Amino acid sequence: MMKFRVLVLLAAMLAVSTAGVQAAEDGKKFDAHATSFSYFFKDADMDFHFGNLVLGSAGNGGVEIGEAFYAASQIKDGDAVSWQKEWYELARRVEARGERSLKEGHKVSARDQLLRAAYYYRISLLAMLPDNPELQKRGLKSRSLMIKAGQLFDPPLEYFEIPFENTVLPGFFRKADSSGKPTKTLLMIGGGETYIEDLFFYIARQAHDRGYNFMTVDLPGQGMMPHAGYVFRTDTNVPMKAVVDYALKRKDVDPAKLAAYGISGGGLFVPQAAMHDKRIKAIAMSSAVVDAHKLFADMPAAVASKKDMEGWTSFHGNVVESICWRYGVDKPSGLIEANNGNTFDAGKIAAPALLIVGEGEYRSKEVQRQQKKALDNFTDPRSALVVTPSNEGATNHCLMENRSIVGQVLFDWLDVVFK
Repeated sequence: MMKFRVLVLLAAMLAVSTAGVQAAEDGKKFDAHATSFSYFFKDADMDFHFGNLVLGSAGNGGVEIGEAFYAASQIKDGDAVSWQKEWYELARRVEARGERSLKEGHKVSARDQLLRAAYYYRISLLAMLPDNPELQKRGLKSRSLMIKAGQLFDPPLEYFEIPFENTVLPGFFRKADSSGKPTKTLLMIGGGETYIEDLFFYIARQAHDRGYNFMTVDLPGQGMMPHAGYVFRTDTNVPMKAVVDYALKRKDVDPAKLAAYGISGGGLFVPQAAMHDKRIKAIAMSSAVVDAHKLFADMPAAVASKKDMEGWTSFHGNVVESICWRYGVDKPSGLIEANNGNTFDAGKIAAPALLIVGEGEYRSKEVQRQQKKALDNFTDPRSALVVTPSNEGATNHCLMENRSIVGQVLFDWLDVVFK
């Protein structure tokens, strides 16, 4: 078993380029929204979201390349309002097509169009300030279309709500098949800016193609949860327990083959849950966040001066403000203290763990340090680190720009673990 771990780790380490190592040594702060190359926009934050969240979803039916580039061509670079307007108008056009097909009985056409319309509404929420009533209105519209389109799959994409404290945790579940038999299951958890719609388009298709149930849920701080006052917390293992409770009550979930995969902040939430809950049988992260306090302290937005902020575009400034809202703080520097104590101890996790990190993200000294600390302390010898390469377009934060490679690395590893 130990041999497997070492071989995977060595192969991954060899994939890191000399340029990447040099960048890690230059002392620069790590910007999670930095990209290794430009996609379309000059504004770095807008370009990150376009290349990763938007274009990255194309292979899984979230967007069409022609539609996405048309919308991008109409957007004023760095302008939040322009971004929101163009994606919203595209969403309405695509929704009309989908509704027309549905009315005429063309279910596949209706499903595909309504799925994209749902995601365009979601994309239009980026850089929208919390006090804008359109934020919740469009979020609900996106969700309602996802639910409608989900019923046109076979098996259908199910929407569910898990009672938690004085609210519910919303989620999606798609069975691997219609047999109803207990099946291996992937539970996907997002990060600081994600909605369950993002996670469906991230890897649901790859899971289904390999015979896995797919499940995702919004935790406090994610999706529309902050509208009800539920922001991020340092004990995410508590809502995660409710999520695992729900999963294991389902007869189509094999309790011996329940895996959880977290991206961005999910790289903390998933292992933190596994520390407290041995019912999670395998975990994966892109990437491991052993200590969120130290990672936020290394981010440019959290340590920006007033002068720095004055130079921000409206898109970037609004994205940062939105993240602050999700953590319940009123300024970027507050994100550091809000994550004080937000950690996990790899030595207390019994499940095998996989770290998947893009080469560009791995250039950060702090990211490297946290991956090493996690890998050195995971107790299961099947645990491994894989660094995916820039020259295959699998390099940025969360690896959203190459979901095919993520699927290959993740599910090939899980197939061995669950064999």
